[in-house]
Amino acid sequence: MSRRRSALSRRVLWAAVGAGAVTAGRVAGPPLVRAVAAFRVREIEVLGARQFSPRAVAAALRLRPRASVFDATAPLVERVKALPGVLEVRIERRLPGTLRVVVREAEPVAFVPAARGGSLLPVDARGTLLPFDPARTPLDLPIAVTADSNVLGVLALVQAVDAGLYQEITVARRLTRGDVALELGSRRVLVGRDAGPEVIQAVALVAQDLAAKKRPYAELDARYAGQVVVRRRAGAAGAEQARGPGA
Repeated sequence: MSRRRSALSRRVLWAAVGAGAVTAGRVAGPPLVRAVAAFRVREIEVLGARQFSPRAVAAALRLRPRASVFDATAPLVERVKALPGVLEVRIERRLPGTLRVVVREAEPVAFVPAARGGSLLPVDARGTLLPFDPARTPLDLPIAVTADSNVLGVLALVQAVDAGLYQEITVARRLTRGDVALELGSRRVLVGRDAGPEVIQAVALVAQDLAAKKRPYAELDARYAGQVVVRRRAGAAGAEQARGPGA
């Protein structure tokens, strides 16, 4: 009889475990399950972190003593999201004693000068300073003269649309009326503050076409609707208009 009761107790326990395992990760499991020593957190896996070390992410969880994998994870998610530069967090339970933390970090788009000068700091498209360690992940980013929202927005757009063009940008600065100048070595590209993906694609196509034809230029002006103006000298008159390859 006692053996049957023991077996029944184990079945009840594992039924409770199963119920907790399929519950959404942000919800706590049954109190009975959370008290079981076998389900105490023994390991933390961190995925997706490039700029933060796994140790830093694990420390941000601030787990209670004898934490269970079936503790509610919503508070843990919010703690990790409080790290500067972390956009999204997902926590998964892996029985019997592992928590998997999946993070998505903000993408740095530029370096900006520090307020007191002397150093360059990485920022995302919103201008948020990112506490990334260059020794951990070296960053190759253009320099934004100021943390202007138009400048950072255009850089993020170019980064998303054409990585090759983005890699050529050395400096970005704001012009009058909020337009943006992108310096590519001795050349520059001018774009409007409200430029969309099609504008960046047009600039890339025109630049590729000019390179294929070995035609020199100093400036591509994409601030005009439906066309990219090619100038042999920056700001010079007598510009040539191009609408794409072969124009």
